[in-house]
Amino acid sequence: MRIATWNVNSLNARLPRVEEWVTQVEPDVLCLQETKLADDAFPALSFQALGYESAHHGSGRWNGVAILSRVGLADVVDGFGDDGEPPDPDARLIWATCGGVRVASAYVPNGRALTDDHYQYKLAWLERLRKLLEREADAAAPLVICGDFNIAPDDRDVYDPAAFVGETHVSEPERTALRRIEDWGLVDVFRRHYDADGLFSWWDYRAGNFHKGKGMRIDLVLATESLAERSTSALIDRNARKGKQPSDHAPVIVDFDV
Repeated sequence: MRIATWNVNSLNARLPRVEEWVTQVEPDVLCLQETKLADDAFPALSFQALGYESAHHGSGRWNGVAILSRVGLADVVDGFGDDGEPPDPDARLIWATCGGVRVASAYVPNGRALTDDHYQYKLAWLERLRKLLEREADAAAPLVICGDFNIAPDDRDVYDPAAFVGETHVSEPERTALRRIEDWGLVDVFRRHYDADGLFSWWDYRAGNFHKGKGMRIDLVLATESLAERSTSALIDRNARKGKQPSDHAPVIVDFDV
């Protein structure tokens, strides 16, 4: 099973690129983030023509997440479900079961700045996700959370740690929140295959950072151990970051022997 994740940074702007990529790469499951669409504007028929069922959770101009699957799509849940808390004000999380694997597409809040209220929202959002896993999920079952986490897990995942001191995405509270989620029973599958630094999934549009190699690895595939141990390869598709009007993120692809 080939599972991929891609923050497309507006599906309206990049639908032809996504369709072409899907046709070439043939993921069994594709998780999308930042679709920036309302549910009634999501191009489900376009993906159906390519052989994919789809589920989308979006509210319009910002955020938006989706799961495309050609191996079945069942038990769809938006957000955090019925956890007794107010609904998330943003469309950032969607779940579905695809080919026997429980899949989530997640778009973690950016945080903006360490002094911004959005940073506290980010930390609370991550803790809410951890509690959801503890309450409803089984760490022994095949489960994967894919998406833009807006966190570089460690210093290998940024081009220059000194350039990010005092910034979001690398602060210790964010990294600790991510580790707490992983401690529930998730594995960063890309790191199961690659230990080197300088392997990034996001590059700022400004100043030619992609060509200068100034990026971050913030797009993750986190899988339970029973699934991670069956991963056979992992890849960041840098080619998808090239060309005309690309997203600022590259897709991350993982193959599993299931």
